Amino acid sequence: MFDSVGWGEILVLIIAGLFILGPERLPEAASWMAKSVKKVRDFATGAKEQLREEMGPEFEQLRKPLEDLRGLRNFDPKRVVTQHLFDGDSDPLGLKGITNGGTNGTTNGSNGYTAAPAQPEPLKPGERPPIDPDAT
Repeated sequence: MFDSVGWGEILVLIIAGLFILGPERLPEAASWMAKSVKKVRDFATGAKEQLREEMGPEFEQLRKPLEDLRGLRNFDPKRVVTQHLFDGDSDPLGLKGITNGGTNGTTNGSNGYTAAPAQPEPLKPGERPPIDPDAT
């Protein structure tokens, strides 16, 4: 329930409570809040136990899809699409073995192709660089 609340947020709430309620009423309000949270948890636990007793073994069948939905909290669409398209291959093009310099060619073990880094020819003194009219 409070998984995303950190210590910084709790500190801000305490300081805001101090300003709003004052130091004399803050302990009483904190006690009331703790009791209320405990009551809500007890109600939730009681409802879960009652549902489990009434449904019997069918409760586990209901609980399984709910657990699967909870797993979607850590859903990473980029990882899922990559895994689906490339069957889990994190480097489908064989680019991990290629570095920006130093090697003339690297053999990719999965497909046997040799990839050479593209290095343009250096310009001669006084030579103007090529212009791409479509890019300007």
